[in-house]
Amino acid sequence: MSDTRIEYCPPGSSGSTQEKHVADLQAVLEVSRDLAATTELTPLLQKVEKAALKVLECERATVFLFDRAHHELYSRMATGVDEIRFSADRGIAGEVVRTGDVINVPDAYSDPRFNPEIDRKTGFRTRNMITFPLIGFDNTVVGVLQVLNKSTGSFDPWDHELVKTFGAQVGVALQRQLLLEHYAEKQRIERDLSIAREIQQGLIPAEAAKVPGFDIAGWNKPADETGGDCYDYMTVHDGSLAMIIADATGHGIGPALMIAECRALFRALASACKDLAEVVGKVNNLLFEDLPDDRFVTAFFGLLSPDNHTVSFLSAGHGPIIEYILEKDEFLELPANAMPLGIVPDVPFDSPDRFQMQPGDMMILVTDGFFEWQNAAKEQFGTERMFDVIRRHRDLPCAEIIQRLYDEVRAFAPGTQQADDLTAIFIKRL
Repeated sequence: MSDTRIEYCPPGSSGSTQEKHVADLQAVLEVSRDLAATTELTPLLQKVEKAALKVLECERATVFLFDRAHHELYSRMATGVDEIRFSADRGIAGEVVRTGDVINVPDAYSDPRFNPEIDRKTGFRTRNMITFPLIGFDNTVVGVLQVLNKSTGSFDPWDHELVKTFGAQVGVALQRQLLLEHYAEKQRIERDLSIAREIQQGLIPAEAAKVPGFDIAGWNKPADETGGDCYDYMTVHDGSLAMIIADATGHGIGPALMIAECRALFRALASACKDLAEVVGKVNNLLFEDLPDDRFVTAFFGLLSPDNHTVSFLSAGHGPIIEYILEKDEFLELPANAMPLGIVPDVPFDSPDRFQMQPGDMMILVTDGFFEWQNAAKEQFGTERMFDVIRRHRDLPCAEIIQRLYDEVRAFAPGTQQADDLTAIFIKRL
């Protein structure tokens, strides 16, 4: 990087030249104080541009900020020009980013690096320019300042030296403000995510479902602030318990919105319709209208009848559906019996499957975050380990079985981060 040392005046300079140089330095100091007092980026850029026009006595100035993540230069404002964005490998400004040097071009149109496109768009005629880096406090390039058309002729060696200090002062102020903006945006996003999480958690049942002769528990733990899984249950017209466990592609805000819609549609339709296949068909069609082409939802829909101890269910892409038969001490893994929701409209859904539950039998519904959790060796927890945990703790209440399952998954993969949302519904006939 070029240093920021100022050589005041060469020997033999006239008194008027010395006075001008002192005045220029005083102007730079004034700009520094002014920039330090500015707390928003756009006003800061406006002050930088105005100061450059005054200190360097030019017709036009443009601040290009360096987007390091995309390796691009962009301007939020420029005198007489709309926003500009281009690769940091291009042109004179790009060379300044690459080298950190000040580039003085006495005749713009004779320099092959000059891009005349902006002149053609605006009708402005660039005669000469000086382009210099804006250096942050960590000695990295924050941006580039390009000033055009010196009012008194060409940019001279004094201008070349002056812009080094000017660029350092401006660079530090810009870097500070960009960091503040980034921090403020991060805080805003975190606040929004926290609100979204509160809303989503508020949609989860506040207490366990109460069905005579059954123990039922639901549980959810998203991987992010908001999740793409949900579960819900509600008592419907004939005293049955309508249940849903759903998993949207991905996790985060987008899938959370998809899941909230799926849940709301199911609640509205299940309370008004007795036919489970018809309910699922309508949910599918409505989601198809709303979801992007690359998104879908897998979901289990069930009705638990306390009168005949039967769970009727349709599984739209959600699997496995696990039945535990106490008398045989065996687990049955049933596949999904319908395609996921939101992909194709007017899908014919068959009649629901049924599980006649005897005392001690369980229906186990979990999302894949449980059995696909990997340890440091990239080994998944798997369904067999899950069955072993459930078998060992089958006499406990369902809520405690879920907690034991979660604890053993964590013990299997110590030090790993939760990569997917976790949701479960356990149903046990007492």
